[in-house]
Amino acid sequence: MKIQDARAVITGGASGLGHAVARHIVASGGKVILLDVQEGPGRAAAAALGPQAGFVRCDVTSEAEVNAAMEAAHAQLKGLNLLVNCAGVIGAGRVLGKNGPMAGEFFTKVIHINLIGTFLCDKAAAALMQKNPPGPDGERGLLIHTSSVAAFEGQIGQVAYAATKAAVAGMTLPIARELARFGIRCVAIAPGIFHTPMMEGMSQEVQDSLAAQVPFPARLGKPEEFAQLVASVFEIAMLNGTTIRLDGAIRMQPK
Repeated sequence: MKIQDARAVITGGASGLGHAVARHIVASGGKVILLDVQEGPGRAAAAALGPQAGFVRCDVTSEAEVNAAMEAAHAQLKGLNLLVNCAGVIGAGRVLGKNGPMAGEFFTKVIHINLIGTFLCDKAAAALMQKNPPGPDGERGLLIHTSSVAAFEGQIGQVAYAATKAAVAGMTLPIARELARFGIRCVAIAPGIFHTPMMEGMSQEVQDSLAAQVPFPARLGKPEEFAQLVASVFEIAMLNGTTIRLDGAIRMQPK
């Protein structure tokens, strides 16, 4: 598949990594639908991208909303061959915090958004992709998961977040194996420390400190680099069932 032929749904596409992916695809000639719970920013982001982009409001934790949004996106795009799951929350919190043990409700909320949301989008997209005419390799589509280096070196205060990102990476291979008969691939990308809106909320001193922890290049990752990797995965059919670290060789310390 070629990126200019992408008909992509991007969750969490109103900002951050998801929006960078959308910009890259549109600039390459492809079409995108942004799915996001933030309606105002989502519509604004899609409008800024031009006629090759659209927006559908969607709460990824709602199965009914996901199914309806995916159908709407499929209709607007006149097809669907790429899903990029970028919707997620950090969910920072200690098991035993200053105010007592972490509430099970909080942990569950992070699981619902980061993990169950990814699964709901995967299955809804795959159900549509399986009907695509096969390409030269018999390929019909690609599902991309956004994992994290926290899946492997979760820090103190990241128990909920790390659990979801490890799970997202862990379900990549079984999904790829199951959907192989339909010609649908599944790949996870595990970014390190990237310059996203969440990072912009931190002081410059903190940002510089985090950047200094990256062996090379000693800086924060650029969302455009994540987008470039998404495009490469889309075009290289042999990339399947794996998790790719995109982290400048960083290995996170306990805190």
